[in-house]
Amino acid sequence: MPAPESPTNPVPEASTAEPALLAAARRRQGDRLPVWFMRQAGRSLPEYHRVRDGLPMIETCNRPDLVTEITLQPVRRYGVDGAVLYSDIMVPLRAAGIGLDIKPGIGPVIDEPIRDRAAVDRLQPLDPATVEPVAEAVRLLVAELGDTPLIGFAGAPFTLASYLVEGGPSKDYARTKAMMAGDPALWQELCDRLAGIAADFLTVQIDAGAGIVQLFDSWAGSLSLADYNSSVVNQSARVLARAHEAGVPTIHFGVGTGELLPAMAAAGADVVGVDWRIPLAEAARRIGPGHAVQGNLDPALLGAPWPVLADRVREVIRSGAQAPGHIFNLGHGVPPTADPDVLAKIVDLVHAEGPALRAELG
Repeated sequence: MPAPESPTNPVPEASTAEPALLAAARRRQGDRLPVWFMRQAGRSLPEYHRVRDGLPMIETCNRPDLVTEITLQPVRRYGVDGAVLYSDIMVPLRAAGIGLDIKPGIGPVIDEPIRDRAAVDRLQPLDPATVEPVAEAVRLLVAELGDTPLIGFAGAPFTLASYLVEGGPSKDYARTKAMMAGDPALWQELCDRLAGIAADFLTVQIDAGAGIVQLFDSWAGSLSLADYNSSVVNQSARVLARAHEAGVPTIHFGVGTGELLPAMAAAGADVVGVDWRIPLAEAARRIGPGHAVQGNLDPALLGAPWPVLADRVREVIRSGAQAPGHIFNLGHGVPPTADPDVLAKIVDLVHAEGPALRAELG
C-alpha cells in the first residue's frame, strides 16, 4: 500500500491573540516559544500522588474531578503553554470492550490478546457515550484553563495494535510483526478498526473543547521504513484527517523514528514530534517546511547539573529555529524521578531566552 504524499500545509491566516502553542503548531511562531512536557501531569509530581491516593490509574482516568485536578497541576506549577489531558491511550480500548489493566511498573496488560480473526471480529467501534467521563473532564478543563489550550491525545493504530497482539509491553514486537507480514488482511482489518476507535476518541475530546491533539505512535520506531509505509502510515493518516476536519492542529509523535520522519510527516500532522536521537535541525530538513517540530531534550539529562542542562536546552532551541515552528518539549515523557523544580527552570529559560535564541539564526 503506497504511503500518502506529504501535504503542502499552507500557512493559515493568523488570528488575534492566538495562544503560542497553537501559533507554533501552525508555523506562526510569534514572539514566544511555547513549551509543555509529555507526561507533565502525573507521576513526577507529589501533588499528583496525594490526589491519586491509591486509586488504580484506569479508574482515575474515568473520574472527571480527578482528571481535571491532575491536568491542572503542572499548569499551576510550571506555567506551561499547554495542558495535556490526564488519560491513557488504553482508555478507549477498555471502553470498546477490551479487558485490560494498567499495572504499576509494567504498563497495559491485555486479558485476552488479539491473535486471530475471531478476536479481531470481537473488537467493536467506540460508543462515545462510554467515554463521556473524558468529555466531561475536557469541558471542565476548558472552563478552567482560559487561554491555555488543552491538548487531547490518542494512541495510533500501530501502537494500540502492538499492545493488543503482544498482550502487553514488548521488546521486539515479534507477534505484531509476524501478523503484519504473515496475515496482511487480518492486520489491515485490525488497524482499520483501531483507526476508527482512535479517531472517535479524538473527536470526543475535540467536540468537548480540546484545542490541539497529539497522536502517539510510540512504538513505530521498531519498524523498517518499508513496513511503516506499507502497513501503518495510512491508518495514522486516517486518524489525523479526522482531527483536521474538526479544525484543530495535530501533532504526530513516535520514539526512535528518525528514519521514519518524512513518512510520518506525510501522514498529515501539522507538527512532527522528534525524540532526542537526531537534532531538530536535521528533523526539519527531513520533513520539509510544511510542518513544525516538537521536542527534543533528552529526558535523561534532567538529572545533569543545571549549567549543563541549561546549555542543552539552548542547543535544542537553536536547532529548532531551523523549523518554521517549534514547540519545546522533551524527546519522550517526564521520568517519574524528575525534579519538578528543574522542569520549572526549563520553562522559565525557554520563555525568557527562546525568542532571542531563535532569532540568532533568523
